[in-house]
Amino acid sequence: MTLVRLGYVAMSVHLENASPSKTMTYTRFSKLDDRDAAIRKLEQIAETNLHNCLRLFRHNLAHDIAFFRLSSKLVPLATHPDLKGWDYIQSVQSSLEEIQKFLTRNPNVRVDFHPDHFVLLNSPGPDVLKNSIKSLRMHFRLLEGMGVNPEHRCVLHVGGGYGDKEKALEQFIHNWAFVSPELQSMIILENDDKVFTLSDTLYLSEKLAVPMVFDYHHYLANHTETENWRENWERIVQTWKSSTVPVKMHISSPKSDKQFRAHSDYVDSAMFMDFLREIKGTVSQIDCMIEAKQKDDALFKLMDDIQKYPEIEIVDGGSFHIT
Repeated sequence: MTLVRLGYVAMSVHLENASPSKTMTYTRFSKLDDRDAAIRKLEQIAETNLHNCLRLFRHNLAHDIAFFRLSSKLVPLATHPDLKGWDYIQSVQSSLEEIQKFLTRNPNVRVDFHPDHFVLLNSPGPDVLKNSIKSLRMHFRLLEGMGVNPEHRCVLHVGGGYGDKEKALEQFIHNWAFVSPELQSMIILENDDKVFTLSDTLYLSEKLAVPMVFDYHHYLANHTETENWRENWERIVQTWKSSTVPVKMHISSPKSDKQFRAHSDYVDSAMFMDFLREIKGTVSQIDCMIEAKQKDDALFKLMDDIQKYPEIEIVDGGSFHIT
């Protein structure tokens, strides 16, 4: 038997006016004559985002959802070079403390981040690597401000292929030495849908002692003829053996046969069950992040759909056992 907990990404389609990703472009910021006023505007937007984040947590609690991906856009322009010296954490300290209070009262809630696509640790370009590390530092500081142990809370893809995948894998290992140990401990790696397969990602995970997030949809879209995820599952699980958080995977469904890599609005329960039947009993718990266009509604629908299978025992609104 395995406990399965479902989560969703960043915002709700049910909770009105609760976006945690409101922003201000640098173009708009730079057009404001009063720099101090412009920074205050950024801080107001960040406060709104964090307030909405807390509303989302409360919404999740009401529906028994204990797994949630935070938006990486909580603080707009936090890492922009022209805002160097701006103490964005201090400016939102009270809002972070409110989230910390909530998470302290609800210790079973798991949160994490998935930084934007421009965070590339295998880039051969020094400036790209430097900016990527700066972005990771922002995520680290936000987690600390929320009172969350940053360990294994930040999902990354391996990065770009740059015309030579093997060289790009070795570039990741080379660049890893430039990432501080505390940021290294925050990172977990995910197989992607175009370049780096399960085997590629697992190679890095084992070599660098980094947990691997298995994305089932990505595997279906991008694997070699000889690659079988079932044969590698135990190795994936082993990458989590020293982690304080349960094994994590991503689940989504193709939008269509022609747009196979794109995420559908909802998750195909039969496709999900194909995966769960294979891994049941191999882990006591697995946390599954739903990547679907309809966000929390996709979670609600999946919970409804999953009940029809005889081996499913519903625990609450966001989790179930598979026996």
